[in-house]
Amino acid sequence: VVGGSVQRAELARSLACDPSAHVQVVGYLPLEDEGAVGLDDLERAVRELSVARVFLIPAGDSEAMLEAVRRTTRTGVKVSIVPRLFEVVGSAVEFDTVGGVTVLGVRRPGLSRSSWLIKRAMDLAGATLGLLVLAPFGALAALLIKLDTPGSVFFRQPRVGRDGQTFQMLKFRSMIDGAHNQQAALAALNETDGLFKLSDDPRVTRVGRLLRRISLDELPQLINVLKGEMSLVGPRPLIADEDELIEGRHRDRELLMPGMTGLWQVLGPTRPPLSEMVKADYLYATNWSLWEDIKILLRTLAHIAARRGR
Repeated sequence: VVGGSVQRAELARSLACDPSAHVQVVGYLPLEDEGAVGLDDLERAVRELSVARVFLIPAGDSEAMLEAVRRTTRTGVKVSIVPRLFEVVGSAVEFDTVGGVTVLGVRRPGLSRSSWLIKRAMDLAGATLGLLVLAPFGALAALLIKLDTPGSVFFRQPRVGRDGQTFQMLKFRSMIDGAHNQQAALAALNETDGLFKLSDDPRVTRVGRLLRRISLDELPQLINVLKGEMSLVGPRPLIADEDELIEGRHRDRELLMPGMTGLWQVLGPTRPPLSEMVKADYLYATNWSLWEDIKILLRTLAHIAARRGR
């Protein structure tokens, strides 16, 4: 990986969090400071480390970067350029030629009417099938919750949905009744930046721990999907306090309905901090495709199966 230190860290974190990337980062070469690394050193490092691909991140001197491209391609390795522009537009670009000059055209973020209809049809079909198949398990979960601890079977919480509209998200209750009132006392133990998350939350009930392990506590959200408040795949549904922390272009995540699962669910074994999660949500919203939804659903099932097996 060659380029600015901040961008290098962001790229390495993204590759490490994505199990489908199959990339092992073997080294970094800073070129942002004049004379930091000579191009001869770059060629030598590529050969000595048996590098298969070089990521070049533009930072500062464009002439140095162009020469780096020339020298690395000469070694025969695959070269990938990661401009900062793609943090905003992702893959939602079209190559075009204007007056003999190659330019990048950026598509409007969000879904076209036809894409929205396709996504909604998949949501309705998937939610209906899921409720029919999993209804017996849902009934058993409701019975166990009722027998385990006093309180409602369902947990309802206001979440921010599409276009900033609030809706009541449904889950099977996995904590003691009134658990939200105890959150302030546990704030010092929070393990995630921007979101509240405890890996061993004392408020979780015995039945709730089992439901969370197999993700059955999320089953009632299929009702939210049928009602058009959520999607099978989409940005993470945030509570109002979390949503207020989102600024700038990342608010485009609200162009889509929040999802039962999404990139934030399958990025890795631990929940990413809020800043990383909304970046993934933003790129998902600006680069939506049906195939990407299908891949995320399949990866979510694999993720659930892996958790159940531990």
